[in-house]
Amino acid sequence: MKKIIISVSLILIFTSCLVLGVNEVYGQDQGQEEAVSVAVVKQGSTGTVVKTIQTKLKNWGYYTGAVDGIYGAKTVSAVKYFQRKNGLTADGIVGSKTAAAMGIKLSSTSSGGYSSNDTYLLAKCIHAEARGEKYLGQVAVGAVILNRVKSSKFPNTIAGVIYQAGAFTAVSDGQINLEPNQSAMNAAKDALSGWDPTNGCLYYYNPNTATSAWIRSREVRLVIGNHTFCV
Repeated sequence: MKKIIISVSLILIFTSCLVLGVNEVYGQDQGQEEAVSVAVVKQGSTGTVVKTIQTKLKNWGYYTGAVDGIYGAKTVSAVKYFQRKNGLTADGIVGSKTAAAMGIKLSSTSSGGYSSNDTYLLAKCIHAEARGEKYLGQVAVGAVILNRVKSSKFPNTIAGVIYQAGAFTAVSDGQINLEPNQSAMNAAKDALSGWDPTNGCLYYYNPNTATSAWIRSREVRLVIGNHTFCV
């Protein structure tokens, strides 16, 4: 009788260990959050976090490409596939919601998954380009910059968009170096939080000073203060 009890106990212990082992593996792939020190991951990103995303998507059957740490077209397609299947916005960008669904915790120090440096630089451009405009117009300028970041036609970072050659007069004439006021800082934060008064515009200009025939040929969506916003 004692031998039978001991045998049963050993079987129960062994079975419990197996269950715990399965749960640990499952937790790593599905439930546990993995902390990653980046704010947002998208096409053009590289490094360990991209490998983590690729590995997870490959394990779950969404991705068939190489785990190379390069966020290319195949990774974008896999992320979109994952997002569609999980009721997320299928934009191919791993922001906070998509990361959470994947079990990855992205660090974020400001609105929208951007860093404090991004917020400050955006505020500087808003101040330099639109400090004489009403608050709505300042947010709109910030939104145009962020819309460009999201567009495949432009660089995929705030700094890349702002410092793109010939993109902003304030960069060309040095006004970008002015210290932003509180209104510009607030407008930058509002734009980063998702407020877009322009509904997706990629360009704006002052019709009183603009000399480019090309910019005047763009489709006008709205006018806020001295700026005309267009696509």
